[in-house]
Amino acid sequence: MRINKYIASSGLCSRRAAEELITAGKVKVNNKVVTNLSTDINEENDTVVVDGRKIEPAGRFIYIMFHKPKGCVCTLKDDKGRKTIMDFLKDFEGKRIYPVGRLDYDTEGLLLLTNDGDFANALTQPSSEISKTYSVKIEGSLVESELATMRNGMTIDGIKLRKCKIRITEQDEKFTKLEVTIFEGKNRQIHRMFETMGKTVVFLKRIQIEELKLGGLTRGTYRYLTDKEVARLKGLA
Repeated sequence: MRINKYIASSGLCSRRAAEELITAGKVKVNNKVVTNLSTDINEENDTVVVDGRKIEPAGRFIYIMFHKPKGCVCTLKDDKGRKTIMDFLKDFEGKRIYPVGRLDYDTEGLLLLTNDGDFANALTQPSSEISKTYSVKIEGSLVESELATMRNGMTIDGIKLRKCKIRITEQDEKFTKLEVTIFEGKNRQIHRMFETMGKTVVFLKRIQIEELKLGGLTRGTYRYLTDKEVARLKGLA
């Protein structure tokens, strides 16, 4: 197996990222630094170490959907002592699964996790334009001209966003509920879009990624993706 594929199969990173680690001299095979990308690995006899850590193929790939609660971070450990997603995923301790993208500390909803580095990398590449749909609640209201501005692709901090889909699902005197679909994943993008319009987001939940819906999965629980769901996502990326 080629060395970049071997590293990616451990769940550590994608093949592209593995190539960068190799050329940077951060990979050792049998205690010798290897920078040749065409190096083949004998899975039974060779020992591969990346940045001082021994890695091994995952054995089988894991793909799960997790309903992230608000009040936890999308990391495996947190140096600030905050609750992490792994506090809810005890079944996967030691499995080296990683989140595909992120949700903010106070954002809840659908989060994918896997140990397939290539799968994760493909879904998070900007060129993939994977759709992500959110349920949003804001203070106040929005008029049609403001919705049109958001739909047509806003410019925030000098960065032009892609067009998005947005519709009002419920509205009263104090709050407005909306459904927003974006095709990229800028840092705190939904919050920043509404802040630019002078609105405060009081609730944010990701409910769908492409055709994959959160459904009735309760907060803090997970389920495995079906083979069909995995194949569909791989076909989109």
